[in-house]
Amino acid sequence: MMRLRQAFKPSRYALLLGVMVFALCANAQSATPQRPRITGISHVGYFVSNLQASIAFWHDFLGFDEAYDLKKPGSDETRIAFIKINDHQHIELFNETPSDTRNMMSHICFTVDDVEQMRAYLKSQGFDVKPGNGSKTRTGDYAFEIKDPDGTLVEFVQSLPDGLEKKAAGKFLPDTRISTKIYHAGFLVGNSQRSLDFYGKILGFKETWRGGANPAELSWINMRVPDGDDYVEFMLYRKLPTDSWGGKNHLSLEVPDVTKAVETLEARPAFKTYGKPLTVATGINHKHQVNIFDPDGTRVELMESHTIDGKPVSSSTAPPPPPSHD
Repeated sequence: MMRLRQAFKPSRYALLLGVMVFALCANAQSATPQRPRITGISHVGYFVSNLQASIAFWHDFLGFDEAYDLKKPGSDETRIAFIKINDHQHIELFNETPSDTRNMMSHICFTVDDVEQMRAYLKSQGFDVKPGNGSKTRTGDYAFEIKDPDGTLVEFVQSLPDGLEKKAAGKFLPDTRISTKIYHAGFLVGNSQRSLDFYGKILGFKETWRGGANPAELSWINMRVPDGDDYVEFMLYRKLPTDSWGGKNHLSLEVPDVTKAVETLEARPAFKTYGKPLTVATGINHKHQVNIFDPDGTRVELMESHTIDGKPVSSSTAPPPPPSHD
């Protein structure tokens, strides 16, 4: 019996070889950059044709404060006004004309916990990402941009202690704010599978729901950030709208009670200036919502996070529109 056991006892060479193989595999795995945490929507940027009118819409009507701004180089004129939603989220109003006047959306930005790790990760995935070399944005944070499959600018930011956002923590948060959270951001998507691959497989977003205005064809896909609750909404299409994209490229703000939010807005003096009715509706997702439009026609949607009966709504099984681009 002793000889039989010795016959099956691994040799020292075999053990050493196993250790070496394990070490090589571990080194190879550690050499592949891992995606850092993506914790939520930092901000969304929109072009505006009349900065003062847009600031009045956000401040006088919706109740938010402008926390700070950036001037145009060599000028006292504001280039970007920053409308604060909470200590971690804001809206950027670009006092510029977009390259395509149908599209007033500048970009969407996600918060990451390590921007240089995100650079390395995306480069390993085949994206042409330049090294940061420790440079900061004009607001004092680390950030960079790439484009998604539809050409939408996607920014990643890591907030720093000496950045303008951190310095404004606890400030510019008036009780007049109609919402305290960006719920989601929606934008046009012409090839659903390519966007699912980009946001899902590469960035790690998780699909949470899909729905459609037409039972025979899908209209929306919701994708939640991998390390938070915020999400993006793919606005699917067959053909790009020939007029304004403001109804599609929209922002959604979370409110606990849409009806009460509407009553609050209608009681404000700026409601007369706004000049449009506020109609509460129930979406296909069974959530109360109301659509509001800024001076340039960009939709700001107030939405409850819960369904009207507290029960989840099943995802649509309809097929998406055929791809409008590769």
